[in-house]
Amino acid sequence: MASGTAMAILAAASASAAEPAPQPPSPAALAAFVATLKPAADARGISPATFDAAFAGVTPDPAVAALTRRQAELNKPTGAYLAAAVTAVRVAEGASLLSRWHDDLAAIERRFGVPGAVLVAIWGLETNYGAAPGSKDVVRSMATLGAMGFRPDLYRDELLAALDILQRGEAPRDALRGSWAGAMGQPQFMPSSFLKYAVDWRGDGRRDIWGDPPDALASIADFLHEQGWTPGLPWGFEVRLPPGFDIGAAARAPFPAWAARGVARVDGGVLPEDGTGILYFPAGAPGPAFLVTTNFSVIKTYNSSDSYVLAVGTLADRMDGGPAVSAAWPTAAPIGRDDRIALQARMAALGLPVDDRTGRISLMLRDAIRDAQKRVGLVPDGNPTAALVRALAR
Repeated sequence: MASGTAMAILAAASASAAEPAPQPPSPAALAAFVATLKPAADARGISPATFDAAFAGVTPDPAVAALTRRQAELNKPTGAYLAAAVTAVRVAEGASLLSRWHDDLAAIERRFGVPGAVLVAIWGLETNYGAAPGSKDVVRSMATLGAMGFRPDLYRDELLAALDILQRGEAPRDALRGSWAGAMGQPQFMPSSFLKYAVDWRGDGRRDIWGDPPDALASIADFLHEQGWTPGLPWGFEVRLPPGFDIGAAARAPFPAWAARGVARVDGGVLPEDGTGILYFPAGAPGPAFLVTTNFSVIKTYNSSDSYVLAVGTLADRMDGGPAVSAAWPTAAPIGRDDRIALQARMAALGLPVDDRTGRISLMLRDAIRDAQKRVGLVPDGNPTAALVRALAR
């Protein structure tokens, strides 16, 4: 699962989704790229011994180039992605781990405010609860990516962060293993995220995100807390809209206002008394409808895919005994990155607010998409579609 934490990896992948896959660098090109790191490493206090040991025997990884093309979160229909991510087996295992680590998770929630089910859900999606953290040498992977010109500034910074980890004795060199794009350990932290957010929960002197589940879970909690998690506020929930509901009206309102408009939770629960709900159609008006909160956006800082965030929230709810999404999912695939970028460019040309030009769709951008849909007579559900791209192109 991509993370940067999750976000940086997905950003790296999506940055080149419409371009030919880069070719692996030659050994000489990799050595030249590594050499460019030396002055910055010296300035950060990285010793020559640490630097040399980190890159000793490192050669280009020919498998990495092809892996830059993998973007499951962006290419699959939302329903298909959720079906693969939130399985009965994963729900059952998550519920078991929620019970097993109950005391630690309760203490972590008291400290950081993030519910244990959300933490376990991210753990499950990132590495299948630690069972699949990745076996790539992340120093080799990141050196390969940087040397072949794939987000070289990102991987330059992340390699320097990895050198900091080694210099501080946070982990031995052979422990720096994870995904093809540099994400490490059970929470799939990039090296820079490890330095900022990893937690020594046990107090044993090590921030062990590779082998210690409480350290990994507390580290995820610290990340979300620092991104602005609001304690006591749900990420969101599926809702049922009353007959004749005007989806073209304001998409953001306090929860009591949604209740006054006849919006009800599908699970029968009551809407929160405080906070703002954002009406969200992940796959357009024909599919499920949700009210999501600012905590939805906080999870999205862990991974910028809406499908991923929905999977986290749904998995967390399911392992806590909640129901699956009840409405049927449309089967059409979302529009591709080229079309999303073209849509963003056209909307900006029309004077609509656009907060991203790389094809990622935020909740704020969905508000602008609603305005664009109204202009061309389409259902204003905030969902980017090929029909909208064609209408705006005209």
